[in-house]
Amino acid sequence: MVQLQEISDEVAEKLKMGETSAAAGKDGKTNKTTAAAKPAPAPAPAPVQPAPALTPAVAGPELPPARAMTSGKTADEILAELNKSPLFMTDLEDNDDVAALQALAYEGTPFENAGDFKERGNECFREKKWADAREFYGKGVALLVGEDRRRARGEAPVLEAIDDDGTMPPDPDTPEAIAEQHALLGTLYGNRAACQLELRNYRSCTLDCGAALRLNAANTKAWFRSAKALLALDKTDEASDACAGGLAVDANNTALQKLSKDITVRAETVAARKRREEDRLAREKRKAQRLKYVLHTRGVRTRTTAQPPEMEDAAVHLEPEDDGTWDLDVSKSALCYPTVLLYPLTLQSDFIKAFNETETLGDHLAYILPVPWDTTGKDYAQPANVDCYMETIAGSLVKVGKKMALGKILAQASVEVVDGIVRVFVVPRDQAENWVKEFKEKKAAERSEQT
Repeated sequence: MVQLQEISDEVAEKLKMGETSAAAGKDGKTNKTTAAAKPAPAPAPAPVQPAPALTPAVAGPELPPARAMTSGKTADEILAELNKSPLFMTDLEDNDDVAALQALAYEGTPFENAGDFKERGNECFREKKWADAREFYGKGVALLVGEDRRRARGEAPVLEAIDDDGTMPPDPDTPEAIAEQHALLGTLYGNRAACQLELRNYRSCTLDCGAALRLNAANTKAWFRSAKALLALDKTDEASDACAGGLAVDANNTALQKLSKDITVRAETVAARKRREEDRLAREKRKAQRLKYVLHTRGVRTRTTAQPPEMEDAAVHLEPEDDGTWDLDVSKSALCYPTVLLYPLTLQSDFIKAFNETETLGDHLAYILPVPWDTTGKDYAQPANVDCYMETIAGSLVKVGKKMALGKILAQASVEVVDGIVRVFVVPRDQAENWVKEFKEKKAAERSEQT
């Protein structure tokens, strides 16, 4: 492939000078002819410098076909070309290429096209291309369902000549033609159900099987696939009914007989699992009712907010652990509470997952104090250096003793357990008075704002 070099500005200027000189030479000859009587010869014209020859460039490698097609085109021109390809089309309306493809795809009657789609779906199914096969079967279903809807609207079929001599296709609305269409439609539904079963779209499989059985109740394959899909969904009762429907048509169907046994085994497993779940829920219900009863009998007030915190497995419970049985003696059980120790002056906290109602605050403070973040070395050095407070139901504070059992505090003081958590404020003793004053002032301000 030979390419020409581009003419540079310097070469163009030389060519221009050459043309000017040549023009001047022609004018000199004319003047010489006109003034032939003069003795002095006319000066010779300046020699014209020849233009440099355009030499062919060294042949380079050809562009790839894809690049060669777009070489020299603008972005809009390239996009216009791509839009002509079905793979890259962005505007399907008023597109001649799409119209041609549609005309080609639906050439023939709906019944013929549906049959073609079934064959193409069968080819994909044999190659285990379940999704592709499902799409082809679906296109065939859409064509034949469209015919049923057309007839339901009372519209006549659109018939076109199939030969040059004007021969018309047979009428698709005769009882025989409709029966053939429905037989093919039932097959398409059944085949698509098989694809849905392989793709584990069990609900879609049952819907297609139902549509196939409405067209032909003797379709044993549809009964079998429906039962298998229902079994996969653990709907053993419905699966058993579907299997019985197929065996009513063909009592010697070995596939249905084997599936019936599988359903029986699975039904026993599902029933046992259901009984275990029901028993678990009953135990949980008894545990909740028993805990509520124990809290009430021991005088503990509780309240739940609109957005309780996430506590994972920490919760108010009985100890020994309540297993939800009927014969648990709650009089021998103790309540345990998730408890938060709040240090408001330093914005720190400690969490006790199970604070037994028989234990005291001093029992836990003994191993918690001193805390590592205490920079003073004395404020939280030992339990004797701190005072403990709890917020009352009215929003005030009550000082609680570090030697009193938690169960007695919750029963005697006008406090409540909010969202299943006991909250205790721990303040250095020498700063407690000022903190209590600030707390009350803050609460009073909040109440005034609310009113």
